[in-house]
Amino acid sequence: MNVLLLGSGGREHALAWKLAQSPKLTKLFASPGNPGIAEHAEIVEIKDGDHRATIDFCLKKTIELVVIGPEAPLVDGLADNLRTMGFAVFGPNKEAAQLEGSKGFTKDLCAEANIPTARYERFSSAEAAIPALANFGLPVVIKADGLAAGKGVVIAETSADAEAAVEGMFDGNFGKAGAEIVIEEFLVGEEASFFALVDGETVVPFGTAQDHKRVGDGDTGLNTGGMGAYSPAPVLDDKSIDRVMTEIVKPTVETLANRGTPFNGVLFAGLMLTESGPQLIEYNVRFGDPECQVLMMRYKGDLVELMYAIAQGELGGMEKPRFSADSAMTVVMAAKGYPGTPEKGCKIDKIEAAEAKGAKIFHAGTASEDGKLVASGGRVLNVTAMGKNLKKARDAAYSAIEKVDFADGFYRSDIGWRELERS
Repeated sequence: MNVLLLGSGGREHALAWKLAQSPKLTKLFASPGNPGIAEHAEIVEIKDGDHRATIDFCLKKTIELVVIGPEAPLVDGLADNLRTMGFAVFGPNKEAAQLEGSKGFTKDLCAEANIPTARYERFSSAEAAIPALANFGLPVVIKADGLAAGKGVVIAETSADAEAAVEGMFDGNFGKAGAEIVIEEFLVGEEASFFALVDGETVVPFGTAQDHKRVGDGDTGLNTGGMGAYSPAPVLDDKSIDRVMTEIVKPTVETLANRGTPFNGVLFAGLMLTESGPQLIEYNVRFGDPECQVLMMRYKGDLVELMYAIAQGELGGMEKPRFSADSAMTVVMAAKGYPGTPEKGCKIDKIEAAEAKGAKIFHAGTASEDGKLVASGGRVLNVTAMGKNLKKARDAAYSAIEKVDFADGFYRSDIGWRELERS
Protein backbone atom coordinates (compact mmCIF):
# COMPACT_ATOMS: atom_id res chain seq x y z
CA MET A 1 0.00 0.00 0.00
CA ASN A 2 1.33 3.46 -0.93
CA VAL A 3 0.76 6.00 1.85
CA LEU A 4 1.09 9.79 1.92
CA LEU A 5 1.77 11.44 5.28
CA LEU A 6 1.27 15.20 5.57
CA GLY A 7 3.13 17.20 8.21
CA SER A 8 6.59 18.14 9.40
CA GLY A 9 6.81 17.90 13.20
CA GLY A 10 7.61 15.44 15.94
CA ARG A 11 4.10 13.99 15.76
CA GLU A 12 4.56 13.21 12.08
CA HIS A 13 8.02 11.71 12.65
CA ALA A 14 6.48 9.36 15.23
CA LEU A 15 3.71 8.43 12.79
CA ALA A 16 6.21 7.88 9.97
CA TRP A 17 8.35 5.67 12.21
CA LYS A 18 5.34 3.52 13.09
CA LEU A 19 3.81 3.45 9.61
CA ALA A 20 7.16 2.30 8.20
CA GLN A 21 7.03 -0.80 10.41
CA SER A 22 3.89 -2.13 8.70
CA PRO A 23 4.27 -5.18 6.44
CA LYS A 24 1.35 -3.76 4.45
CA LEU A 25 3.33 -0.66 3.47
CA THR A 26 4.68 -0.57 -0.07
CA LYS A 27 6.04 2.98 -0.02
CA LEU A 28 5.67 5.93 2.34
CA PHE A 29 5.77 9.49 1.02
CA ALA A 30 5.81 12.56 3.26
CA SER A 31 5.31 16.28 2.70
CA PRO A 32 6.90 18.56 3.74
CA GLY A 33 8.61 16.15 6.17
CA ASN A 34 11.85 16.74 8.06
CA PRO A 35 15.28 15.04 8.26
CA GLY A 36 13.97 12.51 10.77
CA ILE A 37 10.96 11.62 8.66
CA ALA A 38 13.30 11.22 5.68
CA GLU A 39 14.75 8.14 7.38
CA HIS A 40 11.42 6.38 6.84
CA ALA A 41 9.78 8.09 3.85
CA GLU A 42 10.51 9.68 0.51
CA ILE A 43 10.18 13.44 1.03
CA VAL A 44 8.13 15.19 -1.64
CA GLU A 45 7.27 18.83 -2.22
CA ILE A 46 3.57 19.60 -2.24
CA LYS A 47 2.73 23.26 -1.70
CA ASP A 48 1.14 23.74 1.71
CA GLY A 49 -2.61 24.26 1.38
CA ASP A 50 -2.70 23.33 -2.32
CA HIS A 51 -5.49 20.77 -2.47
CA ARG A 52 -5.23 20.33 -6.23
CA ALA A 53 -1.51 19.56 -6.03
CA THR A 54 -2.15 17.04 -3.25
CA ILE A 55 -4.80 15.27 -5.30
CA ASP A 56 -2.59 15.27 -8.41
CA PHE A 57 0.27 13.70 -6.42
CA CYS A 58 -2.03 11.01 -5.02
CA LEU A 59 -3.23 10.16 -8.52
CA LYS A 60 0.29 10.06 -9.93
CA LYS A 61 1.70 7.83 -7.18
CA THR A 62 -1.40 5.63 -6.73
CA ILE A 63 -1.75 6.63 -3.08
CA GLU A 64 -4.14 4.33 -1.23
CA LEU A 65 -4.15 6.09 2.16
CA VAL A 66 -3.57 9.72 3.13
CA VAL A 67 -2.70 10.46 6.76
CA ILE A 68 -3.16 14.13 7.67
CA GLY A 69 -1.04 14.97 10.71
CA PRO A 70 -1.74 18.63 11.63
CA GLU A 71 -5.06 20.33 12.26
CA ALA A 72 -4.93 23.22 9.76
CA PRO A 73 -5.43 21.12 6.58
CA LEU A 74 -8.31 19.28 8.26
CA VAL A 75 -10.06 22.51 9.23
CA ASP A 76 -9.39 23.77 5.69
CA GLY A 77 -11.30 20.81 4.21
CA LEU A 78 -8.47 18.84 2.58
CA ALA A 79 -9.97 15.53 3.71
CA ASP A 80 -13.29 16.42 2.02
CA ASN A 81 -11.62 17.04 -1.34
CA LEU A 82 -9.50 13.91 -1.16
CA ARG A 83 -12.52 11.76 -0.29
CA THR A 84 -14.48 13.30 -3.15
CA MET A 85 -11.76 11.99 -5.45
CA GLY A 86 -12.05 8.50 -3.95
CA PHE A 87 -8.99 8.44 -1.66
CA ALA A 88 -9.02 6.83 1.77
CA VAL A 89 -8.17 9.46 4.38
CA PHE A 90 -7.32 9.27 8.06
CA GLY A 91 -8.71 12.53 9.43
CA PRO A 92 -12.10 14.24 9.68
CA ASN A 93 -13.91 16.30 7.10
CA LYS A 94 -14.10 20.08 7.46
CA GLU A 95 -17.37 20.25 9.39
CA ALA A 96 -16.38 17.62 11.97
CA ALA A 97 -12.94 19.27 12.26
CA GLN A 98 -14.69 22.32 13.68
CA LEU A 99 -14.38 20.51 17.01
CA GLU A 100 -10.86 21.96 16.97
CA GLY A 101 -11.37 24.77 14.49
CA SER A 102 -13.90 26.58 16.66
CA LYS A 103 -14.00 26.57 20.47
CA GLY A 104 -17.54 27.94 20.31
CA PHE A 105 -18.67 25.14 18.00
CA THR A 106 -17.48 22.56 20.51
CA LYS A 107 -19.01 24.32 23.50
CA ASP A 108 -22.36 24.56 21.72
CA LEU A 109 -22.19 20.86 20.83
CA CYS A 110 -21.48 20.05 24.47
CA ALA A 111 -24.53 22.05 25.51
CA GLU A 112 -26.67 20.23 22.93
CA ALA A 113 -25.45 16.76 23.98
CA ASN A 114 -25.27 17.48 27.72
CA ILE A 115 -21.52 16.82 27.81
CA PRO A 116 -19.80 17.91 31.04
CA THR A 117 -17.68 21.00 30.41
CA ALA A 118 -17.03 24.44 31.89
CA ARG A 119 -19.81 27.03 31.84
CA TYR A 120 -19.22 29.45 28.96
CA GLU A 121 -20.40 32.38 26.86
CA ARG A 122 -19.47 33.36 23.29
CA PHE A 123 -18.72 36.91 22.10
CA SER A 124 -17.91 38.73 18.89
CA SER A 125 -16.92 42.10 20.39
CA ALA A 126 -14.94 43.40 23.35
CA GLU A 127 -17.80 45.73 24.24
CA ALA A 128 -20.07 42.76 24.89
CA ALA A 129 -17.43 40.50 26.43
CA ILE A 130 -15.86 42.76 29.06
CA PRO A 131 -19.04 43.35 31.11
CA ALA A 132 -19.72 39.59 31.05
CA LEU A 133 -16.41 38.82 32.78
CA ALA A 134 -18.11 39.59 36.08
CA ASN A 135 -20.30 36.51 35.56
CA PHE A 136 -17.34 34.15 35.87
CA GLY A 137 -15.25 35.21 38.86
CA LEU A 138 -11.48 34.74 39.00
CA PRO A 139 -9.44 33.12 37.67
CA VAL A 140 -11.24 33.18 34.34
CA VAL A 141 -10.40 31.52 31.03
CA ILE A 142 -10.47 33.50 27.78
CA LYS A 143 -10.08 31.58 24.51
CA ALA A 144 -9.70 32.70 20.92
CA ASP A 145 -12.36 30.83 18.98
CA GLY A 146 -10.22 29.70 16.06
CA LEU A 147 -6.90 27.96 15.48
CA ALA A 148 -4.05 29.73 17.25
CA ALA A 149 -1.27 27.10 17.23
CA GLY A 150 -2.07 26.12 20.81
CA LYS A 151 -1.47 29.66 22.11
CA GLY A 152 -4.95 31.18 22.03
CA VAL A 153 -5.86 30.56 25.67
CA VAL A 154 -5.35 32.99 28.55
CA ILE A 155 -5.99 32.16 32.20
CA ALA A 156 -6.46 35.55 33.82
CA GLU A 157 -5.88 35.90 37.57
CA THR A 158 -7.07 39.52 37.85
CA SER A 159 -9.84 41.60 36.32
CA ALA A 160 -7.29 43.83 34.64
CA ASP A 161 -5.56 40.84 33.05
CA ALA A 162 -8.91 39.45 31.90
CA GLU A 163 -9.93 42.72 30.25
CA ALA A 164 -6.52 43.03 28.63
CA ALA A 165 -6.80 39.49 27.26
CA VAL A 166 -10.21 40.19 25.77
CA GLU A 167 -9.06 43.44 24.19
CA GLY A 168 -5.87 41.82 22.91
CA MET A 169 -7.75 39.03 21.18
CA PHE A 170 -10.11 41.42 19.42
CA ASP A 171 -7.13 43.65 18.55
CA GLY A 172 -5.59 40.79 16.62
CA ASN A 173 -3.07 39.24 19.02
CA PHE A 174 -4.03 35.83 17.61
CA GLY A 175 -4.95 36.96 14.12
CA LYS A 176 -8.25 35.78 12.68
CA ALA A 177 -8.53 33.19 15.47
CA GLY A 178 -9.55 35.98 17.86
CA ALA A 179 -12.35 37.41 15.74
CA GLU A 180 -14.67 35.64 18.18
CA ILE A 181 -13.90 34.49 21.71
CA VAL A 182 -15.19 32.15 24.38
CA ILE A 183 -15.15 33.03 28.08
CA GLU A 184 -15.21 30.05 30.44
CA GLU A 185 -15.28 29.37 34.13
CA PHE A 186 -11.99 28.10 35.53
CA LEU A 187 -12.03 24.38 36.31
CA VAL A 188 -10.07 22.99 39.26
CA GLY A 189 -8.40 19.58 38.96
CA GLU A 190 -5.68 17.74 37.08
CA GLU A 191 -5.42 17.69 33.31
CA ALA A 192 -5.11 14.52 31.27
CA SER A 193 -5.31 13.51 27.61
CA PHE A 194 -7.57 10.79 26.24
CA PHE A 195 -7.53 9.46 22.69
CA ALA A 196 -10.24 7.60 20.79
CA LEU A 197 -10.34 6.22 17.26
CA VAL A 198 -13.54 6.85 15.29
CA ASP A 199 -14.68 5.62 11.88
CA GLY A 200 -17.91 7.60 11.79
CA GLU A 201 -19.86 5.31 14.11
CA THR A 202 -17.56 2.89 15.93
CA VAL A 203 -15.51 4.42 18.77
CA VAL A 204 -12.50 2.68 20.37
CA PRO A 205 -10.20 4.00 23.13
CA PHE A 206 -6.62 4.56 22.00
CA GLY A 207 -4.58 5.36 25.06
CA THR A 208 -4.01 8.04 27.67
CA ALA A 209 -1.23 10.52 28.36
CA GLN A 210 -0.32 13.61 30.32
CA ASP A 211 1.73 16.45 28.92
CA HIS A 212 3.47 19.48 30.39
CA LYS A 213 2.50 22.80 28.81
CA ARG A 214 4.53 25.29 30.86
CA VAL A 215 8.02 26.06 29.66
CA GLY A 216 9.72 25.82 33.07
CA ASP A 217 10.26 23.24 35.78
CA GLY A 218 7.49 23.00 38.33
CA ASP A 219 4.95 23.99 35.66
CA THR A 220 6.09 27.61 35.66
CA GLY A 221 6.46 30.19 32.92
CA LEU A 222 4.69 30.64 29.62
CA ASN A 223 2.46 28.08 27.94
CA THR A 224 3.99 26.11 25.08
CA GLY A 225 2.89 23.48 22.61
CA GLY A 226 4.13 20.92 25.14
CA MET A 227 7.53 20.34 26.78
CA GLY A 228 7.12 16.62 27.37
CA ALA A 229 4.62 13.85 27.96
CA TYR A 230 4.21 10.34 29.27
CA SER A 231 1.86 7.43 28.70
CA PRO A 232 -0.15 5.82 30.15
CA ALA A 233 -1.68 8.35 32.54
CA PRO A 234 -2.58 6.43 35.73
CA VAL A 235 -4.92 9.23 36.83
CA LEU A 236 -7.24 8.01 34.07
CA ASP A 237 -8.11 4.60 35.51
CA ASP A 238 -10.59 2.18 33.94
CA LYS A 239 -13.55 3.73 35.77
CA SER A 240 -12.60 7.22 34.59
CA ILE A 241 -12.09 6.00 31.03
CA ASP A 242 -15.56 4.42 31.03
CA ARG A 243 -17.03 7.77 32.16
CA VAL A 244 -15.11 9.68 29.49
CA MET A 245 -16.35 7.32 26.79
CA THR A 246 -19.94 7.29 28.05
CA GLU A 247 -20.36 10.94 29.03
CA ILE A 248 -18.06 12.78 26.61
CA VAL A 249 -16.68 10.95 23.58
CA LYS A 250 -19.61 8.77 22.49
CA PRO A 251 -22.20 11.59 22.77
CA THR A 252 -19.92 13.77 20.66
CA VAL A 253 -19.57 11.13 17.95
CA GLU A 254 -23.29 10.39 17.99
CA THR A 255 -24.22 14.08 17.75
CA LEU A 256 -21.95 14.62 14.75
CA ALA A 257 -23.29 11.48 13.04
CA ASN A 258 -26.87 12.58 13.65
CA ARG A 259 -26.06 15.95 12.06
CA GLY A 260 -24.82 14.17 8.94
CA THR A 261 -21.18 15.13 9.59
CA PRO A 262 -19.62 11.93 10.95
CA PHE A 263 -16.14 12.05 12.47
CA ASN A 264 -13.31 9.93 11.07
CA GLY A 265 -9.84 9.77 12.58
CA VAL A 266 -8.50 10.29 16.07
CA LEU A 267 -10.44 12.32 18.61
CA PHE A 268 -8.19 13.84 21.29
CA ALA A 269 -10.06 14.96 24.39
CA GLY A 270 -8.25 17.33 26.71
CA LEU A 271 -9.80 16.66 30.12
CA MET A 272 -9.94 18.22 33.56
CA LEU A 273 -10.37 15.61 36.28
CA THR A 274 -12.52 17.47 38.77
CA GLU A 275 -14.09 16.38 42.07
CA SER A 276 -17.35 15.76 40.21
CA GLY A 277 -15.69 13.71 37.46
CA PRO A 278 -14.01 14.26 34.07
CA GLN A 279 -14.94 17.43 32.20
CA LEU A 280 -14.01 18.36 28.65
CA ILE A 281 -11.58 21.26 28.29
CA GLU A 282 -11.25 21.06 24.52
CA TYR A 283 -11.07 18.71 21.56
CA ASN A 284 -8.30 18.24 19.03
CA VAL A 285 -9.02 16.38 15.82
CA ARG A 286 -5.53 14.91 15.39
CA PHE A 287 -2.91 13.29 17.58
CA GLY A 288 -1.38 15.50 20.23
CA ASP A 289 2.21 16.63 20.00
CA PRO A 290 4.16 15.36 21.97
CA GLU A 291 1.55 12.82 23.16
CA CYS A 292 1.65 11.02 19.80
CA GLN A 293 5.29 10.19 20.36
CA VAL A 294 4.66 8.23 23.55
CA LEU A 295 1.54 6.56 22.16
CA MET A 296 3.40 5.34 19.09
CA MET A 297 6.21 3.97 21.27
CA ARG A 298 3.69 1.86 23.20
CA TYR A 299 1.35 0.84 20.35
CA LYS A 300 1.99 -2.77 19.30
CA GLY A 301 -0.24 -3.06 16.24
CA ASP A 302 0.00 -2.36 12.52
CA LEU A 303 -0.69 1.36 12.08
CA VAL A 304 -1.24 1.20 8.32
CA GLU A 305 -3.84 -1.55 8.71
CA LEU A 306 -5.56 0.30 11.55
CA MET A 307 -5.70 3.69 9.84
CA TYR A 308 -6.92 2.19 6.58
CA ALA A 309 -9.70 0.33 8.39
CA ILE A 310 -10.80 3.58 10.04
CA ALA A 311 -10.72 5.43 6.72
CA GLN A 312 -12.90 2.70 5.19
CA GLY A 313 -15.40 2.67 8.07
CA GLU A 314 -14.31 -0.80 9.18
CA LEU A 315 -12.98 -0.14 12.68
CA GLY A 316 -15.65 -2.39 14.18
CA GLY A 317 -14.05 -5.42 12.52
CA MET A 318 -10.59 -4.77 13.94
CA GLU A 319 -9.18 -6.23 17.12
CA LYS A 320 -8.86 -3.91 20.09
CA PRO A 321 -5.67 -1.78 19.87
CA ARG A 322 -2.84 -3.33 21.88
CA PHE A 323 -0.32 -1.35 23.89
CA SER A 324 2.79 -2.29 25.80
CA ALA A 325 2.31 -2.42 29.56
CA ASP A 326 5.53 -0.40 29.85
CA SER A 327 5.60 3.36 30.30
CA ALA A 328 6.90 5.80 27.70
CA MET A 329 8.20 9.32 28.25
CA THR A 330 9.24 12.02 25.82
CA VAL A 331 11.22 15.13 26.75
CA VAL A 332 11.27 18.11 24.39
CA MET A 333 14.58 19.79 23.62
CA ALA A 334 13.68 23.32 22.57
CA ALA A 335 15.71 26.18 21.10
CA LYS A 336 16.66 29.21 23.17
CA GLY A 337 13.96 31.85 22.97
CA TYR A 338 11.07 29.40 22.79
CA PRO A 339 8.09 29.86 23.23
CA GLY A 340 8.94 33.34 21.93
CA THR A 341 11.25 33.74 18.94
CA PRO A 342 13.55 30.70 18.88
CA GLU A 343 17.19 30.84 17.83
CA LYS A 344 17.63 28.85 14.63
CA GLY A 345 20.63 27.34 12.91
CA CYS A 346 22.37 25.75 15.89
CA LYS A 347 24.15 22.54 14.93
CA ILE A 348 22.84 19.28 16.43
CA ASP A 349 25.05 16.25 16.78
CA LYS A 350 25.40 12.85 18.46
CA ILE A 351 21.83 11.70 17.82
CA GLU A 352 23.14 8.19 17.19
CA ALA A 353 24.95 8.16 20.54
CA ALA A 354 21.75 9.18 22.30
CA GLU A 355 19.72 6.47 20.56
CA ALA A 356 22.37 3.93 21.47
CA LYS A 357 21.19 4.46 25.06
CA GLY A 358 17.87 2.86 24.06
CA ALA A 359 15.91 6.01 23.28
CA LYS A 360 14.21 7.10 20.06
CA ILE A 361 14.67 10.74 19.03
CA PHE A 362 11.87 12.23 16.97
CA HIS A 363 12.67 15.37 14.98
CA ALA A 364 10.24 18.22 15.65
CA GLY A 365 12.01 21.31 14.28
CA THR A 366 15.13 20.33 12.36
CA ALA A 367 16.60 20.97 8.94
CA SER A 368 19.60 19.81 6.96
CA GLU A 369 22.14 22.47 5.95
CA ASP A 370 25.25 21.47 4.03
CA GLY A 371 24.83 17.92 5.26
CA LYS A 372 24.58 19.02 8.90
CA LEU A 373 21.54 18.76 11.17
CA VAL A 374 20.45 22.15 12.56
CA ALA A 375 17.60 23.57 14.61
CA SER A 376 14.85 25.17 12.54
CA GLY A 377 12.00 25.65 15.01
CA GLY A 378 11.00 26.18 18.62
CA ARG A 379 10.56 22.57 19.70
CA VAL A 380 13.49 20.82 18.05
CA LEU A 381 13.82 17.22 19.32
CA ASN A 382 11.62 14.77 21.24
CA VAL A 383 13.83 12.41 23.23
CA THR A 384 11.61 9.41 23.88
CA ALA A 385 12.20 6.23 25.87
CA MET A 386 10.40 3.22 27.32
CA GLY A 387 10.70 1.59 30.74
CA LYS A 388 9.01 -1.00 32.93
CA ASN A 389 7.63 1.92 34.93
CA LEU A 390 7.60 5.70 34.63
CA LYS A 391 10.77 6.17 36.65
CA LYS A 392 12.73 3.83 34.39
CA ALA A 393 11.32 5.54 31.30
CA ARG A 394 12.31 8.91 32.72
CA ASP A 395 15.80 7.74 33.58
CA ALA A 396 16.28 6.36 30.07
CA ALA A 397 15.05 9.55 28.41
CA TYR A 398 17.24 11.87 30.47
CA SER A 399 20.23 9.58 30.08
CA ALA A 400 19.84 9.88 26.30
CA ILE A 401 19.47 13.68 26.48
CA GLU A 402 22.87 13.93 28.11
CA LYS A 403 24.41 12.46 24.96
CA VAL A 404 22.85 14.97 22.55
CA ASP A 405 25.10 17.83 21.41
CA PHE A 406 22.75 20.82 21.04
CA ALA A 407 24.42 23.90 22.50
CA ASP A 408 21.43 26.24 22.13
CA GLY A 409 18.92 23.69 23.40
CA PHE A 410 17.14 23.53 26.72
CA TYR A 411 14.61 21.18 28.32
CA ARG A 412 12.61 20.66 31.46
CA SER A 413 14.20 18.39 34.03
CA ASP A 414 10.97 17.31 35.73
CA ILE A 415 8.71 15.69 33.11
CA GLY A 416 6.34 13.32 34.89
CA TRP A 417 6.91 14.88 38.30
CA ARG A 418 3.32 14.65 39.54
CA GLU A 419 2.96 10.97 38.80
CA LEU A 420 6.44 10.19 40.07
CA GLU A 421 5.61 11.89 43.39
CA ARG A 422 2.42 9.83 43.65
CA SER A 423 4.21 6.57 42.93
